[in-house]
Amino acid sequence: MADWEALMSHLDDLFAGYGDHLTVAELGELLGIKVPTAYKWLREGTIPGYKVGSQWVILRDEVKELVASGRNLPREDDPQ
Repeated sequence: MADWEALMSHLDDLFAGYGDHLTVAELGELLGIKVPTAYKWLREGTIPGYKVGSQWVILRDEVKELVASGRNLPREDDPQ
């Protein structure tokens, strides 16, 4: 459990300066990708987002959960 708590603490720090909703530019900044790549990943569904009219609504916590779920830590119930 300590690994998961440490990961979430690091993610809390990473996402701390952002509001509940991210802009596409903020998404790119957080993930270290260029804005066109952020748009591509949103369109493809790689990153969760909601298209409302011509604008993307990106929920910070959904992106945070996605990043956390991709972490390559062994699960506690994994016998290895």
